Formats: sequence, C-alpha cells, structure tokens
Amino acid sequence: MILCLDAGNTRLKCGLHDGQNWRMQRAFGYDALPELANLLLLLSTESQVTVPRQIIACNVAGAAVRLQIEQSAQQLAIPLTWLESTATCCGVRNGYDSPTQLGADRWAGLIATRALSTEVSIVVQAGTATTIDLLDAEGVFRGGLILPGLALMHRALAKNTDQLIDVSGHFSELPKNTNDAIASGALHATLGAIEKMRGLHDAAQCILSGGAAADLLPHLAAPIRQIDYLVLEGLLQVAKASALA
Repeated sequence: MILCLDAGNTRLKCGLHDGQNWRMQRAFGYDALPELANLLLLLSTESQVTVPRQIIACNVAGAAVRLQIEQSAQQLAIPLTWLESTATCCGVRNGYDSPTQLGADRWAGLIATRALSTEVSIVVQAGTATTIDLLDAEGVFRGGLILPGLALMHRALAKNTDQLIDVSGHFSELPKNTNDAIASGALHATLGAIEKMRGLHDAAQCILSGGAAADLLPHLAAPIRQIDYLVLEGLLQVAKASALA
C-alpha cells in the first residue's frame, strides 16, 4: 500500500493505492494538516486497507507544510520520498532551461499524462494558479504557461478595484452586468491561453485537472480528458518506477 500526497497551494490531496487500484482519493484543507497522522490512520481504516508502507509526495505549498508532512511520516514510522523535478523520469524529458526549477506538481502532471497517452498533449492544471504545458509525442516537455487561476483573477479585481466588492458572477458569452463580465473575462482569458497553446500543434489533446476543471471543460474543444487527481497519478507512476509501490 502506498500513500500519494499532493501539497498544492490551497489543498492537500491524498490517495491510497494498493498496487492495482486506488482505494481512496480525497482533498483536504490545510487546517487538517496538524492532525495528518491521525487522519491518515482513519482513512486507512475507512478504506479497509493496511497502513501505507511508503509515502511519496510533492509540495508547492512551502517549507512549513513540508515540515508538517515530514513530522507526520515520522510519527507513523512510514518512509517518505519527495518528488523533485529532474531532467528525465518515467519516459518524460524535461525541456525547462533549468529542469529542477519546474514545479513538482507540473512535473508529476506531465509524468501522469505520458503514462495515460503517447499523443501530443496540452496538460492543464487549473487550481489556485493555472498551468498549461505542452508534452510532445516523444515525451518531451516543450514548455508551458503559468497564469492566475479563475478564483485568483476574481479576487485580484476585488482587492485592487474600489468599486468591485462582489465578484461572484457567472459565465456569459455577452455579459450584461459587471460581476458576469469579470467571471466571463477570467474564463475567456484562461480558455484563450489554452487554445493558443493547442494551436502550436493541431492534433494536441487536452488533459484537464484541478479544482476549476469543471468550469473550463464545457468550453474546450475535443479531444479532451478530465483527470480529477492528475498529480496523484504521476506520483504513483514514479513510485512504481522506483519500486516503491
């Protein structure tokens, strides 16, 4: 049994895998982090599985979150491996100028995508930030974009514009009120960035994940595939390649 942990900007995603199937995948707020060890024991019991013998994790949430995860692993006496971006892994070659500077969550998403398909792919992770990465048919990461996530765009306008307090609008092709104009503008900006990247390769499929994926999905052209916990899938692939699973 292996536990995969994705410490993102806003939430901690957890997955328990028995070597054949996912027994559990869930997301938690960081207010639960101080009780992570007890939470993991509870999840193991609920999923009717043994306590994991290995943890593999990635972290973009900072040093304090990393430390708390390490302390929880020590408390449970479970070995912990951190995923770091490298030049190559699991059939993916990292085309970043400095491969180690690529976010570990993006790296995991690319690894997961390669395991799912050998087609040219645009990998979209739509969370606090939205990342849009191009993976070619040879498994080479060609580069990508980072832009504010949909909610972050909304909050930035509310914070920096005196007359915009409520930005809880809805998408419309032709918005006729300010809140809808903000929501629609953020969505169009993100969709435009995705389609611009897809335009670099006519046959590119779109792999979509993250908390805002459901907002984007109805407006994207096929082929498209939504994977709810893409980073966890990538961590699992690394674990299997490292004989951790």
